[in-house]
This record gives sequence, structure tokens and C-alpha cells, in this order.
Amino acid sequence: QVQLVESGGGLVQTGGSLRLSCTASGLPFSKIALAWFRQAQGKEREFVACVTWPGEPTISADVAKGRFTISRDNAENTVYLQMNSLKPEDTAVYYCAASFIPTLKSSDYDYWGQGTQVTVSS
Repeated sequence: QVQLVESGGGLVQTGGSLRLSCTASGLPFSKIALAWFRQAQGKEREFVACVTWPGEPTISADVAKGRFTISRDNAENTVYLQMNSLKPEDTAVYYCAASFIPTLKSSDYDYWGQGTQVTVSS
């Protein structure tokens, strides 16, 4: 059974930091691409960042560049999203997702976590 379990969300003030974690089970972790998406209330789900294979560069959306860093620990079957300089517009439910192909499209991801809420107060 495939499971992706996120943690690390919460309430933070503008300019603060959070680190999201997503631990996967039931998948060959070192062979999958992992991504973070987010969905704000009333808006469509959007791509945040993706990490693929060792030696390949990570991919980040414009909203994440310079502030968010995605990384993976294959020994721990975990992907992280370090978020710094948070803004109120970063408020959303953040989801991790897994795919056997490197892609930015949410429709290409086969496995999803349940989401973790991030709220940034002004």
C-alpha cells in the first residue's frame, strides 16, 4: 500500500520559516520523482517544486525561487520543503506527490499525500 504522509505545516508570521516533510512507503523511493504542490482556498492546485534523481537539478516554480528549497533523503524515504521568508500569499494546503516520471503537471502524479495546512499571518 502506497502512502505519502506530510507533516510540518502550521501557523507562522510573515517572514518566518517552516520545513515540510513527506515520508513515503510502498514505493521504490530512489526511483521516483517527488514534488510539492499547493492549493489556496478558491484557487487551483499549483506546482511548487520537484526533485528527481541524484545529480539532476531540482525544479522550482517562480513563487518558490529564492525562498523555498526542495530536497530528498533516500535513506529516510523523505522529501522536504524548506520555506523561508514566508508571505501571506503562501497560505495554502501543501501536498507532496510522487511520480515515476519527472514532470511539473499535477495530472502526471499518481500518488498524493493528504496535505498539510500552512498559514502565514500578516
